Amino acid sequence: MLTSREELDAELGEAARAWLDVALAEAADDATRSGAAADASRTAASPYASPSWELRYAAAGRHCGQRHADSVRSLLLVEARAPLASVTRLYDQGTAAERRAVLLTLHLLDLGDTALPLVEDALRANDTRLVAAAVGPYAAEHLAPHAWRHAVLKCLFTEVPVAAVARLADRARGDTELARMLTDFAAERTAAGRPVPEDLRTALALTAPAGHPAPPTAAPAPTEES
Repeated sequence: MLTSREELDAELGEAARAWLDVALAEAADDATRSGAAADASRTAASPYASPSWELRYAAAGRHCGQRHADSVRSLLLVEARAPLASVTRLYDQGTAAERRAVLLTLHLLDLGDTALPLVEDALRANDTRLVAAAVGPYAAEHLAPHAWRHAVLKCLFTEVPVAAVARLADRARGDTELARMLTDFAAERTAAGRPVPEDLRTALALTAPAGHPAPPTAAPAPTEES
């Protein structure tokens, strides 16, 4: 979970707060000098030019602690009004932790659907930290239905809790295709003698139209008494 600047100030030591002050000032300065239109022109002409705040992004864990790194990196992205070139560069060149912070912040940036390739890349990974971050608010807003349904299944395959899927109830409601996919997955698990995850039942129940019962999964597993 991302924490606010006020919460960070209350938890960080003096040296870390001073480092963060400078880092955020550099990010804000880059945003002010560039502006939205200038950013597009600058990054198009020189896609590999990295402003100083991007170097701070990579160093966030070392200076502010790994527990706060996601929040610090998110603040930097927001303060810099990071353009697509920056978030793509930070994602492509970053560690798993740095990529996760990008994914967690996408919905706070003015990128429209242009950052979807980053989400799609994360959903192809087997790193559950990236999968969980990829199904956040940005994916809920911008992933097309087919890709979003497969993202839900990806969570089930990788045992990422479906609670990580932002707006799951809203997008799943009345989605008969998602219901079919989940039912097929449940049937495959049952046929293989494997338990149906409770998260699958939760997601399947959400596909029912308002006022209708949830579609059934496979037959319930036998109890010890039976």
